[in-house]
Amino acid sequence: MTLVELGRYSRNEAHIIVGALEAAGIPAVAFDGGASLADGSQFLIPVRVMVDDEDLAEARALIGPA
Repeated sequence: MTLVELGRYSRNEAHIIVGALEAAGIPAVAFDGGASLADGSQFLIPVRVMVDDEDLAEARALIGPA
């Protein structure tokens, strides 16, 4: 299993996308969601949504381009 980046999104949007993918049976994870919480810039740093390389095409078909 190799994780690849589906796209970069706002923090809230990334977690919604992860939930939608998992509901469709595609395992996904949000990276960097907690970055910079201490200095208050957590909403300025994009969150990467990662999926297995074998699921990338199906995930893109469900979500569309970033």
